[in-house]
Amino acid sequence: MGIVINYTAVIVAAIASMAVGFVWYGPLFGKSWIALSGITPDKMEGMKKKGMTKTYVIGLVMSFLMAYVLATNGYVWQAYMSFSGLNAAFNLAFWPWLGFFVPLLVGGVLWEGKPWKLFALNAGYYLVTLFVMACILVYWQ
Repeated sequence: MGIVINYTAVIVAAIASMAVGFVWYGPLFGKSWIALSGITPDKMEGMKKKGMTKTYVIGLVMSFLMAYVLATNGYVWQAYMSFSGLNAAFNLAFWPWLGFFVPLLVGGVLWEGKPWKLFALNAGYYLVTLFVMACILVYWQ
């Protein structure tokens, strides 16, 4: 039995992750993120002047990659571990988040001197993003 990937669901999950990021780092926590990241208004203007198209395209490609890998892992969660529905989506999002994203983000605090509040903000974003993506992938087969 081979892995069957629903590429439409992968594309939608990738776009959804960009939408979550837009809301998370915009109206919800944008001001906090800017303050915690140490981004000055001048730096923000410089980034805007350079153009954000390339940044968004690369971000979308990375979101597609993340959705594709989640989809392949989702197959394993559902086929071999008998998880389905919300349980599968939760496990598909939570364990990679805890095992990969959290340790990497803690590294930013330990080695780069980033504040714990920034860690919490970014870790929360990745957990929500992974869960939204996992729900799309699990329910849209």
